[in-house]
Amino acid sequence: MPTQISEPQPLEAGTLRVIPVGGLGEIGRNMTVYEYEGKLLIVDAGVLFPEEHQPGVDLILPDFAPIRDRLDDVLGVVLTHGHEDHIGAVPYLLKLRDDIPLIGSTLTLALVEAKLKEHRIKPYTLVVAEDQTEQIGPFHLEFVAVNHSIPDALAVSITTPAGRVLHTGDFKMDQLPLDDRITDLRAFARLGEQGVDLFLPDSTNADVPGFTAPERDIGPVLENIITRARKKVVVASFSSHVHRVQQVLDAAAAANRKVAFMGRSMIRNMNIAAELGYLRVPDDVLIDTKKAKNVPDDQIVYMSTGSQGEPMAVLARMANLEHQIEIGEGDTVILASSLIPGNENAVYRVIDGLTKLGAKVVHKGNAKVHVSGHASAGELLYCYNILRPRNVLPVHGEHRHLYASADLAIQTGVPPRNVILGQDGIVVDLKDGVATVAGQLDIGYVYVDGSTVGEITDADLKDRRVLAEEGFISIFCAVDFTTGQCVVGPEIQSRGFAEDESVFDEVRPQIAKALAEAAANGTRDGHAFQQVVRRTVGRWVNTKHRRRPMIVPVVIEA
Repeated sequence: MPTQISEPQPLEAGTLRVIPVGGLGEIGRNMTVYEYEGKLLIVDAGVLFPEEHQPGVDLILPDFAPIRDRLDDVLGVVLTHGHEDHIGAVPYLLKLRDDIPLIGSTLTLALVEAKLKEHRIKPYTLVVAEDQTEQIGPFHLEFVAVNHSIPDALAVSITTPAGRVLHTGDFKMDQLPLDDRITDLRAFARLGEQGVDLFLPDSTNADVPGFTAPERDIGPVLENIITRARKKVVVASFSSHVHRVQQVLDAAAAANRKVAFMGRSMIRNMNIAAELGYLRVPDDVLIDTKKAKNVPDDQIVYMSTGSQGEPMAVLARMANLEHQIEIGEGDTVILASSLIPGNENAVYRVIDGLTKLGAKVVHKGNAKVHVSGHASAGELLYCYNILRPRNVLPVHGEHRHLYASADLAIQTGVPPRNVILGQDGIVVDLKDGVATVAGQLDIGYVYVDGSTVGEITDADLKDRRVLAEEGFISIFCAVDFTTGQCVVGPEIQSRGFAEDESVFDEVRPQIAKALAEAAANGTRDGHAFQQVVRRTVGRWVNTKHRRRPMIVPVVIEA
């Protein structure tokens, strides 16, 4: 994959430029910018959730740098479906220009509008459905039904005089979906007959052989677990996984249990899904959380967030005894979702915590309580054969997924030179059925930390990791800059490094000696003296304690 940063040349007339600014080499931040004749169309604007090595970060956004100075050229944002990794960055994009039209299905736009309401943004929206076409400036859009783990997902065909692009969004080919809405392979075949010049497929499961199991396999398993549970049941899933929540509601009804939604996003999203008819709530099953406390443990199911081990989500707080719902002996906890790469340690920590409290924890590793929402290799092979695309740019996946998807394309007859492997910021130009790499933009991570956006840098995160793992040492000295003698100090304080401050008695004489030697060698600058202190303490800590704490020396002139 290209790593060399190279600015693309100005776009030639009659050429479509495609820039994935997120979603290549990661599971999340999905966002692709299309440009034709000076106008921009965006497909998706999602977030990436932080990993353990990004302490304090709430969300990670796509880098809006390629469009930040061209917001007036943006004609709209097409949203393929309502998962956070495809819609989560929309509020931050609309804060840059709040009248960018949002284009998507009924459920997708309803979920986005609820999210935007919290940011006090009222968006311009265009509701679309499968088989519908729209002309947005120079972009002719056709929407195709695709099956995913959330209802109302759409693929989009984007046609300009430069050629036709098919962008799948997330999809799979469940032939017996819960909502009876299958991926429209007839439409795929028709587009293939007309000619697909560039195909951007969901590659998340490209390295998984065979076919993704149907959602219907999960229902009986959940019903069996919930029926046999002795006490309370907690089921954790993504807050937008309507299909999984539907199965939990049905299983609870069969077991004569009530269901209470836990977590603000879960309550909000499921209320929206129920109001729009995407979630069918059995009679007398749903109960308010406050009333759930009065229901016997063997008659209640809590549907919660936190399946990825997020520290502030409901499940992690239960595991840490920081939630009003207490987990104990005989309770059952079901993690009904996949593991997003990078979250494994956090999830297993929560599982261990719940197990220690006496709960029986059921997850994908020991029971069939989740199936993926993404097409496996067998399904992608069908797509490649049906579409016969001229060029392929695998998206939506880590690098191993992108390579696997590229290999499938080549196996079905796409010439290797027409398969483009890239990373965030790759610039691909399409003209007359030929796709070429035109450049590589310098794309970075944009961190949301509390109320700040983009102010936290990788260097800040490195400092946080050092503080968390190695500790902090501060040294204060008042020094005669002529002689290098310490008039006051060295005074040393630490956090997270040593229980007993007397451990520093050994290094204080070394600091004083180093300062005197520096002055004798002509040092008269406060900053230079500080560096002497930093090096002296750093050597001592590394040699004696095999640690690398953050060292902050302060030297003033006496």
